[in-house]
Amino acid sequence: VQLVESGGGLVQAGGSLRLSCAASGITFRLDAMGWYRQAPGKQRELVAAITSGGRTNYGDSVKGRFAISGDNAKNTVYLQMNSLKPEDTAVYYCNAKTLDMGYREYWGQGTQVTVSS
Repeated sequence: VQLVESGGGLVQAGGSLRLSCAASGITFRLDAMGWYRQAPGKQRELVAAITSGGRTNYGDSVKGRFAISGDNAKNTVYLQMNSLKPEDTAVYYCNAKTLDMGYREYWGQGTQVTVSS
């Protein structure tokens, strides 16, 4: 299983970025995909997640600014990030979870998002 992220980069405060994550090598049901982030010296935190049924969950700091969406047929998840702030600067990691024949989760390698003030 491989999660490949794209779309990170450098943007000015107030700008937007769109992250994509495609899962390959999937031979089972994916129950949820999402994004986490980790800033230097801080713990990894949930940004947003979406279930295969379309239910979404957001971290408090990004509610109203970020939107997650997914394409079950393509095992792909997207994160639209608007009104970016310098405190959004972090490495963003894609995550996928399955309960098919037991709980398993997978992580991407991460993509850097840097927001300049």
